[in-house]
Amino acid sequence: MTQESDVDSVIRQRIRSLRVARGWSLDSLAARCGLSTSTLSRIETGHRRIALDQLIPISRALDTTLDALVESSADEDVVIRPQPGQSQGLTTWILSSDDGLYGKTVAKLRITPDRPEQLGVHPGRDWFTVLTGIVRLELGERTILVHPGEVAEFSTMVPHAICAHEAPVEILSILNHDGGRAHLHSESHL
Repeated sequence: MTQESDVDSVIRQRIRSLRVARGWSLDSLAARCGLSTSTLSRIETGHRRIALDQLIPISRALDTTLDALVESSADEDVVIRPQPGQSQGLTTWILSSDDGLYGKTVAKLRITPDRPEQLGVHPGRDWFTVLTGIVRLELGERTILVHPGEVAEFSTMVPHAICAHEAPVEILSILNHDGGRAHLHSESHL
């Protein structure tokens, strides 16, 4: 089987799977994307070559992106083996792949009370959940204690610092590009 036909097969399977997952018939999807039912059927079954001008309306109708339909289905290692990165009072484990989850970085952080506190700002929003310990979130003029199982989400244009309150804490954080760069890839502080 050629590489092109492997890619075509994956795309066909994704179209059918997304259609079926939504509970749509061929007629329903065809109406939503402006193709005839017979054309869509032949695309799904491999009896018609897939054209870009057909994939765009199909992806829109299925509420997905063209990239998601055509991305590689390579069977790479799906297990991420994070290596700890350390600075004073902070250990980080990056839990997402290099390309991140939709441009986001997922990280586990262990913060100890000896972490220097420095308020920072960057574009976007930060989100974290506390796994263990109590986080002291310095957010502008406010101090907020966040306990295990609780979640904090806030604008990062407000000066902020995420600190350990009295004992080490572990958090799971989802950061956008600017948040990842500010918190994980520089000498700046949480």
